[in-house]
Parts: sequence; C-alpha cells; structure tokens
Amino acid sequence: MESLLADVVAALAALAAAALSLITIVAHVTATKMPNFHRHEEEKFFVNAEGKKESIPSIHDPPTKELSVVVPSYNEEDRLPLMMDEALDYLEKRQKRDPAFTYEVIVVDDGSKDQTAKVAMKYCKKYGSDKVRVLTLVKNRGKGGAVRMGVFSCRGGKILMADADGATKFADIEKVEEGLRNLQPWPNQMAIACGSRAHLEQDSIAQRSYFRTLLMYGFHFLVWFLCVKEIRDTQCGFKLFTREAASRTFSALHIERWAFDVELLYIAQRLKIPIAEVAVNWTEIDGSKLVPFWSWLQMGRDLLFIRLRYLTGAWRLETSKSN
Repeated sequence: MESLLADVVAALAALAAAALSLITIVAHVTATKMPNFHRHEEEKFFVNAEGKKESIPSIHDPPTKELSVVVPSYNEEDRLPLMMDEALDYLEKRQKRDPAFTYEVIVVDDGSKDQTAKVAMKYCKKYGSDKVRVLTLVKNRGKGGAVRMGVFSCRGGKILMADADGATKFADIEKVEEGLRNLQPWPNQMAIACGSRAHLEQDSIAQRSYFRTLLMYGFHFLVWFLCVKEIRDTQCGFKLFTREAASRTFSALHIERWAFDVELLYIAQRLKIPIAEVAVNWTEIDGSKLVPFWSWLQMGRDLLFIRLRYLTGAWRLETSKSN
C-alpha cells in the first residue's frame, strides 16, 4: 500500500512538473516582446473646448503642470459625473488657495459604447481644455492600456491615476502626496505612493460571500507568492507617481487589463523605485465592470505569466538607468 501511494505521489509530481514546463514554454512562446505603444491616428489628437483638434503632448516633454490626473473610463456615463464633480471641486478650491498650483484632468475613454466621451466633454467645455482633456481610444485596450495612454499624454510633474467611479475620496490625494514626500524624491527621481484599502479588509470580508472572500485571499496569495511581496493592496486604483517613475514603469508595462497594477509594481520593485503604501478612504460603488469569477481567473493567469515571462527572459527590464 505504501509503495502504491509513493508511486501515485511520484506520478502526480511528475505530472505537475510537466504541466509547469508546458505552461512555461507557452508563456515564453506567446509573449509579445515589446509593450504595445501604438497610437492610432485619431489618438494623436484631442478635441479642445472649441471643437478643434490639438496635438497630444508627450510624457517625454518637460512638465508644465504640477499635477496630472488620469481617469480611465469604459462605459462610465453614469458614474463619471460624481467623480469629476468631486475631483474638480477639490482641484479648483486648491488652486484658489494656492495660485501657483496647476493641474489637468485627462479622461481616457477606453472605446466606450455609451456616452462617456460626451459626458467628459461637458467638463472640458466648462473648465477649458487646459484643465480637462478627453482622450478617446479607437478600441478598448483595457484599464491598464487606457491608463498608460493617459500617462503618456500628461503634462504634470506628478501623475495620479484615479478610478472613474470615485470610490476613493479625492481629497485623499493629500495623503498619497504626503506618502510621496516622505520618500523624499529629488527632482527627476522616481517614487510611487499607492492608495491602500488593506485597513478595510475585515469590513469588506463581512460584506462578501464566502466564495468571493476565498477568491480574494487566493488572489492576494498569488500576488505575494509570484510578484509583489511588500504591498498589501496592489489593486487600489489611486496611485501617485513622479513623472520619471510613471515614464519608466508604464514604458515597460505589458499587461493592459485587470492585473496591470501588479506588473506595474513588480516593475517598480525590479527597478528599485521607492514605494509607499498609504491608507485611503474607499467606498464600494455599484456598477463595477469586474466579473468576479472570470476576471479573477484571467488575473490569476496573468500573474503566473508575469512571473514566468520575466523569469525566462521573454520580458526584460533595462535596469541600468539610475533612479
């Protein structure tokens, strides 16, 4: 009996090793060597408040604003107004208190099928295209792809990514700014401050089903085991970057859908970019595009591929540039 059990264990181990080898080969062979930076012709311009086309600036240009806010939006005509009202109210009041403070908000319409772009353009017309810009993507890229296209179009010395649902209280930007300052980045140095909901985890567990709680813990384990060990909440959509940090990390990013945050932080850690995790106020908003089971399954696959593709050299990082 013991001999039979040993044979079964050996067979299962061999099968697991063969499966891992096959997955590794598939991950390596199917990997796209370079990230997708291609802009369609229509994405090289934005429409200003007067309805005229203007060229999109570049992340590689010197900054001309203190802050850029990138808002990825896919079919967000219902939720976007609340977020924009809160954000612009805060930003306008801050500018009145401190006239030297300058900002822009870039709404990235990620190939929406509803009136997201039209809703966003109302803010552009109200506040002017120097403060609010709408970047319309020809087709849906995914949240990571939308954020990257927005980041690459920024003029700010600091760049905040913020979800269109307004789940994070916008005034908490002051908390992530403080987290960034505590890292003491010099001009042109790299640093990232991540908003975090980790302190709210027990409350969220009480409101979730056992199945969703199991999925959450499974995802957190995979993130820790495969990719990012020092950040408890990789998925909060409220992250602040120095311009150089945003340029370096998003230029290396391959994943364009839900797991992009994990690869972004994995890249940052590989590049030895200082990262702060800062607790923020967060409220769950109805209307999420994330389908629990299938989205988590896709994210689990992406986490495994992130690890394997960097491990096998299918994806590489240029780490020689100094922070």
